[in-house]
Amino acid sequence: PVLLGCGSAQPGGCPALCECSEPAKTVKCVNRNLTAVPPDLPPYVRSLFITGNPLTELPAGAFPAQRLPDLASLNLSGNHLRTVEAGSLALPALRQLDLSGNALLSFSPQAFGEGGSPLEELALRGALRDHGVLLSLAALLQSGALRNLSRLELADNGLLLLPAGMFTALPALRQLDLSNNSLVGLRNVSFQGLGRLQSLNLSDNSLGVLWNSTLAQFRSLPALRHIVLRHNTWVCDCAIEDLVAWLKESDQVESKEALTCASPDKMLGKALLKINSSDLNCSVPTDLPSQLQTSYVFLGIVLALIGAIFLLVLYLNRKGIKKWMHNIRDACRDHMEGYHYRYEINADPRLTNLSSNSDV
Repeated sequence: PVLLGCGSAQPGGCPALCECSEPAKTVKCVNRNLTAVPPDLPPYVRSLFITGNPLTELPAGAFPAQRLPDLASLNLSGNHLRTVEAGSLALPALRQLDLSGNALLSFSPQAFGEGGSPLEELALRGALRDHGVLLSLAALLQSGALRNLSRLELADNGLLLLPAGMFTALPALRQLDLSNNSLVGLRNVSFQGLGRLQSLNLSDNSLGVLWNSTLAQFRSLPALRHIVLRHNTWVCDCAIEDLVAWLKESDQVESKEALTCASPDKMLGKALLKINSSDLNCSVPTDLPSQLQTSYVFLGIVLALIGAIFLLVLYLNRKGIKKWMHNIRDACRDHMEGYHYRYEINADPRLTNLSSNSDV
């Protein structure tokens, strides 16, 4: 294809500072110091590259849908994008979008317009360092606007935890890349509904263990055959027993023989597949909160039973108890009358002298 570089745009021509190929339906505006999207992009373009520019925002209508009806692949990586406004990416034919390498601060959940988008591939490598942007993306995904998405790349974002239910409205998703983050757990992540998921990359994170709830989800996904878990900080204590058992029986994990313990020191470097129960010394229950909860319930039942038995004993011996209480009452009354008599004697001087003379 012949590349045409034009100093000024002509109808159906090429914007200044860009390179265009009409036969290939491609426009490239790479490292051209652009601060805004060229307004005169040719309507034939299907693949558009605007990369390596000091571009900071995508306003609404940055890519007019009427003028760009066939734009299917849009690469905006390596710019300085901070803001993606509502309606800025509402393109009727958009299938691939790359926003990698932009330090986004604002990403509108309506960026793709009010209706659904035909987008199939979304790359956000290194673009989600701000937590607010991550929440906005989660809201966008949960809204169902990207139900056709088959590939999602969220690598290199330093993510610690993922918003709950983030992937529940992506029924067409086949590839999910979460590598090179700082994920410490997946307990709040639901993979339910991802019936077509084939590849899940969790390498280079900070995972210490995968719990039974997560492993059960992996087992339930019929198409999931490629799970990457290398370079995580596996903690080889009693909590890892379920993960080890799953690894030994599963054929979903790539290069599982290379997975090794990162702690404790006595297990450092030991292959997970070679761990036995005797290595872990699991005499102490690992799930202490549930154990304590069970103990409290049992204690409550025992106390209730003791209380019921005590009341039953009182009921069966009610007559004897009543007689015993009457005897105590009579004894107390006699004792109090004795005190009262002595008090009257001590209070009357004549009785006191009489008592003294009698003693004499």
